[in-house]
Amino acid sequence: MQLNPYLQFNGQCEAAFKFYEKCLGGKIAFTMTYGESPMANETPAELKGKVMHTRLLVGDKVLMGSDAPCGRYNEPKGFSVTLGIETPEEAEKVFKALSEKGKITMPIEETFWAHRFGMLVDQFGIPWMVNCEKEG
Repeated sequence: MQLNPYLQFNGQCEAAFKFYEKCLGGKIAFTMTYGESPMANETPAELKGKVMHTRLLVGDKVLMGSDAPCGRYNEPKGFSVTLGIETPEEAEKVFKALSEKGKITMPIEETFWAHRFGMLVDQFGIPWMVNCEKEG
């Protein structure tokens, strides 16, 4: 079984996933717009160029997303995408990259459980936690 986050956006999915590809060192493996889908003829014109589904690979992990259909977007709340990162240096690098034009809600720093831990909401409204745990 795989457990993968699926993020919805209010028209910025393509820009967000290009940003995540850069920040996380991943690769966008697939993207389909509403206009490229089998439902293209039934799709409102303003939605045709928006992302119906995209998939980003980061190592063996997957992050997926789409633009919500017209009138169906809800602001993200009640979750965070959490990254487990091996080294404090890499955690700081990723945190800095993701926080560009975003809002830091907890600066990245050492905690009792982690060499580095920080929280932010990125420029697209997605909440993130970056965690580099201590051993044991």
